[in-house]
Amino acid sequence: MRRARKVKILATLGPASSEEAVIEKLFEAGADVFRINMSHADHDLMRELVRRIRNVERKLGRPIGILADLQGPKLRVGKFKDGKVELTPGQIFTLDDNETPGDETRVFLPHPEILQAVQAGDRLLIDDGRLALQAEATDGKSIRCKVISGTKISDRKGVSLPDTTLPVGALTEKDRRDLDAVLLEDIDWVALSFIQRPEDLAEVRKIARGRVALMSKIEKPQAVTRLDEIIELSDALMVARGDLGVEMPLESVPGIQKQIVRACRKAGKPVVVATQMLESMISAPVPTRAEVSDVATAVFDGADAVMLSAESAAGDYPVEAVATMARIAEKVERDPNYPSIVNNQRSEPEATGADAVSLAARQIATTLNLSAIICYTSSGTTGLRASRERPLTPIIALSPVVETARRLSLVWGLHCVVTEDAHDLDDVVNRACNIAYKEEFAKPGDRVIITVGVPLRTPGNTNMLRIAYIGMDGLTGI
Repeated sequence: MRRARKVKILATLGPASSEEAVIEKLFEAGADVFRINMSHADHDLMRELVRRIRNVERKLGRPIGILADLQGPKLRVGKFKDGKVELTPGQIFTLDDNETPGDETRVFLPHPEILQAVQAGDRLLIDDGRLALQAEATDGKSIRCKVISGTKISDRKGVSLPDTTLPVGALTEKDRRDLDAVLLEDIDWVALSFIQRPEDLAEVRKIARGRVALMSKIEKPQAVTRLDEIIELSDALMVARGDLGVEMPLESVPGIQKQIVRACRKAGKPVVVATQMLESMISAPVPTRAEVSDVATAVFDGADAVMLSAESAAGDYPVEAVATMARIAEKVERDPNYPSIVNNQRSEPEATGADAVSLAARQIATTLNLSAIICYTSSGTTGLRASRERPLTPIIALSPVVETARRLSLVWGLHCVVTEDAHDLDDVVNRACNIAYKEEFAKPGDRVIITVGVPLRTPGNTNMLRIAYIGMDGLTGI
């Protein structure tokens, strides 16, 4: 099943899309990777969703990626005597370690790490920013705040800390239990929520030991300030615009989105743009024009993937949302301005043989108008390098490792195929040409370019390229 676009679609599963038949329809409509949100899925449901996705994978014969999204720390206030209170801008309101129900003057904050970390002048945003407080005095047990804006607060509302770096990691006890369960299943990516600093990745790396790829969700201003370090230690990034828009001014989010996408493209790391992309399709069969432009912007920027959340998880039109996103991406990639925009954002290759080969493959494929770039990749590194060049020529990533093909299904432009390892160079050429023919990328007499590492079966050693003709039988290369 060949896609008519290069950007990938990440679809979240939920009550509207958990059945195997719906998952199959979502994949056929254009979903390349499925997201399981561990904020809402228990371990039994997670395992059942993985089983259903893998059933669809076997039925359709295409590698499908699975992303498990860990909840991360959820910071919330305690409860009130009457469930909620009315506040007035300018009044004093205190968050403290007193477990008694709150009133118009104070409320319990069951997070001692916040009470100890917040400094005078720091902002505290309650209920996705609907109530804004500013700390005036702290003593480690309470935070005396001034109400800046907003008039209501109720039980268990969330707390965001845009100015405060908490001295705790991104993993909660729930996350550790969820991660242990995820690592026992055929899951390819784990997304880490509320990353603040590169050190937050260390614990997960130690537990995962390479069994899954790690995606850092950028949703806090502290992460933006250390973006390059986080990218270096991550396998991919997600621009989580929902929480990012709470903790930073809304008008800053579009610029930060572009900053993150370009930084990831420069580093050769996949990047996903997420949150509210087709929000109105939760209840409507068509999106707004502004939402269409939002998706188009991410595609024009060269993001690897765009994501659907509630639209596919709990909406009334999950399949239509995926199909709509696919149509938008296809139209953008056919736009006359698309090639120049993507080319202008291309970064310089690193000074390695593999990067030089990938650059040369793109240039040769463009100059000779070749039908496909075919790269053999065991670890996935060669596929990432080929994608980093953002060639307009289709890329076929061949791998003998099914886990590699599944992970690469998230990556821009890669059509992933699981194949047996080649025996020698002749087999490399014949196998590549045959797959290009079978997957309908080329016909007999067309030319393709093949990149591979010699000696064979040496991961990360891409050092050779070969131009080949598709044989008249479609089975061999010349």
